[in-house]
Amino acid sequence: MKRIEYRHLPTTRTHPVGANESLYDNAMANLDRALALLDREIPHDWAAKLRTPKERTELRLSPQLSDGRIHTFRAFIVKHNDALGPCKGGIRMSPTVTLDDVTALAMEMTWKCALIGVPFGGGKSGIVADPTRLKPDDKQVLIRSFTRTAHRHIHPLVYVPAPDMGTNETDMGYIKDAISYSLGYATTQGSYVTGKPVILGGIPGRREATGRGVALAVAEVLRRRGDSLPGAHVIVQGFGNVGSVAARALAEAGASIIGVCDAYAAFYDARGLPLEALLSYAAQHGSLKGCRAAPTVAHAQLLEKPCDILVPAATGNQITGSNASRIKARYIAEGANGPTTPQADRILQRRGIEVIPDILCNAGGVFVSYLEYTQETQAEQMPLEEVMSRLERRMRERCALVFDTARDRRWTAREAAMYCAVKAVWQALQARGALP
Repeated sequence: MKRIEYRHLPTTRTHPVGANESLYDNAMANLDRALALLDREIPHDWAAKLRTPKERTELRLSPQLSDGRIHTFRAFIVKHNDALGPCKGGIRMSPTVTLDDVTALAMEMTWKCALIGVPFGGGKSGIVADPTRLKPDDKQVLIRSFTRTAHRHIHPLVYVPAPDMGTNETDMGYIKDAISYSLGYATTQGSYVTGKPVILGGIPGRREATGRGVALAVAEVLRRRGDSLPGAHVIVQGFGNVGSVAARALAEAGASIIGVCDAYAAFYDARGLPLEALLSYAAQHGSLKGCRAAPTVAHAQLLEKPCDILVPAATGNQITGSNASRIKARYIAEGANGPTTPQADRILQRRGIEVIPDILCNAGGVFVSYLEYTQETQAEQMPLEEVMSRLERRMRERCALVFDTARDRRWTAREAAMYCAVKAVWQALQARGALP
């Protein structure tokens, strides 16, 4: 399919772009591949509705922080597609996040929601700030400033945010409170934000849902391939909310965690790491910086160590054309969004390394967010056992859909996942009709 260029919207890239180098370029390349697979099913003139976001907004936040000064921050909200329902997607706080990054992540949320089977479209937010350099009170002020400024965009029927990199359930509680204050009443009938503390209408298991979903996807794929998870050697890149939970869940299933890292330290031991000691240290100190519980290794080397399962759960563009030929894993389970570039995908495919794509592998979080959304709408509280049971059932169902499609059509799992997701969104657009 001929690529429809996206020239009419401004770029906000902050780094030079080569072939498939940015999150945005990777997202476009993956969509182009899916559209090529759907070439006889989707008319070319409709493809632009899939490629371009419905709305991109840049905001200026000007809170007064604890130093008494007014500080100015940029923020972005992107609603990519709402054919299946209100837009859903987290708030990323990072000093390097760009509007293009948020656009790419919103697009990925469109495919993720469609693939996991929840009635949401794709959205995303970004706040250009470094959460590690903000005092807790200043971060709260910034989150509340974002909420007040973005109030026209946040609504159960429009866009429902959630935690993402740099934000957490505490921040979601502040958003709920700020919206309630502006409205003049408690927002209990209709979920304006998910990933909240349970006491504020959140759902048990939401914080762990993405990491547990990764472990469930790994277990299901290995089962289908006739491989055993107990005894498998696992390396987890990224030890935040997703990576640490995935590591614990995989260890509980019998796997041996032989490598982990965060932004500050990396550890590797082929005999197995003291995972509980690492988890305890990270929980106490907020990172693995200064931890002496295991042998250290260079970050770049960790990805290339031999293992059965590699879980990139940090940031995007970690497995690229430069290092894909040195990856020694049998399976890659994408806990992060966009950790593998299209060029790396082709290299991994040639080498027979199976990739569990991000829009499937890390979709547990948005599925449990959907459960939180529904329970708040119905004013009930779902027990943890039911949440985990429904998460496990849904991950198995969608893994079967993706890998059966890949087998029947002789595609990679990413091609199959994107095909199923893009086709579902296209069918929703077609059912709504062409008129505005």
